[in-house]
Order: sequence, then structure tokens, then C-alpha cells
Amino acid sequence: MLRIEDTDAERGRQEWLDGIISAMEWLGLSADEGPFRQSEAESRHRLLADALYDAGYLYACSCSRDEIDARTKGNATPGYDGHCRDAAVFRTESTALRFRTPVDGETIVDDVIRGRVSFPHSAMEDFVTVKSTGAPLFALANAIDDRDMAISHIIRGEDLLPTTPKQVLLWQALDAVDVVVPTPVFAHLPMLVNEQRKKLSKRRDPVAVESYRDQGYLPDAFVNYLALLGWSPAGDVEICDRSTLIEQFALADVHHAPAFFDVAKLTHINGEYIRAMDVEDFIAAAQPWITPELASWSPEGAAPAWPAERFDPAVFAAMAPLVQERVATLGEIPAMVDFLFLADPPLDAAAVAKVLVGDTNAEHILTIALEIYGTCDFEATALHQATVAVGETLELNLRKTQAPIRVAVTGRSVGPPLFESLAALGRDEVLRRVEAALELARG
Repeated sequence: MLRIEDTDAERGRQEWLDGIISAMEWLGLSADEGPFRQSEAESRHRLLADALYDAGYLYACSCSRDEIDARTKGNATPGYDGHCRDAAVFRTESTALRFRTPVDGETIVDDVIRGRVSFPHSAMEDFVTVKSTGAPLFALANAIDDRDMAISHIIRGEDLLPTTPKQVLLWQALDAVDVVVPTPVFAHLPMLVNEQRKKLSKRRDPVAVESYRDQGYLPDAFVNYLALLGWSPAGDVEICDRSTLIEQFALADVHHAPAFFDVAKLTHINGEYIRAMDVEDFIAAAQPWITPELASWSPEGAAPAWPAERFDPAVFAAMAPLVQERVATLGEIPAMVDFLFLADPPLDAAAVAKVLVGDTNAEHILTIALEIYGTCDFEATALHQATVAVGETLELNLRKTQAPIRVAVTGRSVGPPLFESLAALGRDEVLRRVEAALELARG
């Protein structure tokens, strides 16, 4: 059940709701019910807030923030000092409503992950549940919605554990003024941290699920990696299909320690998923990056560099198995194959400086390659043998011989296997590019 907790109007933008829904659908986590907007239940929240006030669980407070700060300055115990608790303040349109926290005793939270956690009432302030505007705050609205929707488990980050006793106290009070509802199971997950071991931040860290989708991570790989944050399957196996994760997962097995969101590890796992795909599935998954006009969706800002009319599906299909072995994300595919579909692929300046201009053998290699490539059979095996012959003429190994040819043809020093790439381009185009690179090498 998807509930949008939009009691804060500034956070209730439609585009953010659309982002939540699209991200969950991409991950295969489509809701069975909803989305429901919490704000649509405000009349229900206000009704039960009135009932809690009438029963004495809430009381009116006219204190401003400045007044509270002035009175409590220097206090050993921070927070509200209970000034209005027994002051018979009348409820008006300008008063907030605070929860009357018990003076003695404690609230116990039985947490599946953290165990039994005690919160002494002496350390808890009388917290605001309804703003002076009459709008119920998050804690009360959530408790009411959880009860009305029969929520069985509340699973959230450990940073929210200190707020849980408030929810438990509200739940017990609501039992007294409304129907009795079983208290849900609580489980507080370890926080996610970045490489500096700081809590992940929306402002500082890449945490938007859609951004990973747009970079070309696979949903199953992403879910697999998320499941490993603070938990591990039997045998510490990292690559697990979704059914195995579901079968083995138990909240009680989640670790306490913060979990490092390691993008490098996520990328490695994603690469493993890509290499395990059938070639046909890989080609289909690549469509948003290579032919977005034919795909059901297109990654933001990821249109390929080549004109649509120059793209040849048959050429890409022939190269796909080789590309599949070399990419860790689908977003890396265009840079691997753009030389096949651009009339003049851009030359990497660093590669040109090092391999074409900076290598004294480059001119000789390209000169001999022009001659041999002009007459040999133009398929991968023959091209491999021909390139070996070029190197033998100059007493160079294959790696040294390939380097200027690769830069000449693809514009880069890395990419898919060279000889299959030459065959895919065709003799005339290869000779044209090698000849143009030869001019650069001659200076």
C-alpha cells in the first residue's frame, strides 16, 4: 500500500509523487493499493485530535518558540518545560495541542532488530501533535493512518527510533478514544552511509533511484544490491535472484552497524547481471540508449550522439555480444559503439597525443595497415592476422600495433575488440579513417 505522507504541503509536489511511483514501478515494487495522500484524511485526523483533547491526552499550549527558549535556557534537560500543562490554557485558533506525556515510568519499544529499548518518560517532553493552525502533525497523522490501514510492520531508519515512543504513546491513547488496534511490529534498519561513513544526504549524495535507472543499472541488480545493505543471504553469496532474497530474508537477521552504500560494488553487481543476460535481452534493454525513439522510455539527457538515420540495428546486433562483455551499465553502451554510427567520431585528445602523435611507430604502422587492409579478406580473423603481419614488419607486439589503429578507427584507446570493429565498419570506411589518422601522425 503506497501512502504519500504530504502533511508538509511544500513537499507534496506532483512531480515528486510521479518520481516515487515511476521509481518503484521500475524496481518491480508496484503498490497493490494507492497511492493515498495523507492530506486527504485530514478531517479524520482532526476528529481524533479533538477526541484526544476531550479525553485529556492533549492540552492547549499558547507558548511561542521564543518564550520556550527564554524559559529553558540553561536547563539540564532540553525541550518543552510543561509550562501550559496545568495552566488551564483555553483552546483557541492560535493554540497548539501537546501530548500529555506520563510523568513516571517508561515506554518500551520491542524492536525486531534493536531488541528491547527503554525510553524513560522523564527524558521525554510534551510534544506538539497539532499545530496552532489546527493541522495535525506527522506523528499523530501517521499513527491514525497506520491504525486505519491496519499496518502490521513499521520498518524505517534507526534515526527515527527516538520518535517511536511518541508513536507508541499516541497509539495507546487512540486505543482509549477509538477502536482498539494491535500495536504494529517495529524494526529500525541501519543507516546508509557514504564513503566518508557519513549518513547519506539528499543534498550531498546521489540517492535518487531514477538517476541510477538513467545511468543504465538494471532493476534486478539494483534490488539485489539494496538487499545486501545490512543483511546477507546464506553463505554470503552476493548475486541472488529476487525469489531467493524473498525466501531467505528475515528482519531479525539485519545487522546493527551502518551500511556503506558502495557504488563501485553496485556497479560490479550490475555488470554481472548484464553479462548473465541473453544477447536478445541485452539488445532489448539497450534500446533506450541506442534507439530512444523506439523505446518505451528514454533516460534523461542520454540521447545517442549519432543521427537516428545512421543507426544500423544489424550492425549493433553483431557487436552486442562483445559490448555486453565490456560494460558495467547500459549507459556505457553509446560510447562503446558510437564510432560505428558517426560519420566522423570525435578523437580523444589524450589518445591522439599519446598514440598517434607521441608514438614514433604510429606513422609506419598506419602506412603498412593501409596497404594490407586494402587487399586482405575483411573479416575478423583475417584482419587479426593482417595486423599481426603489420607488427612483425616493424618488430612490434600486437598490443603496440593495435593502439594507433584503434584510435584512428574508433577515436579512443579503449573499446570493443578491434578486429570485429573493423569488420563491422567495412573496408572503405576503415581505410578512410586510417588515412585521415595518418595525416595527423605525420604532423
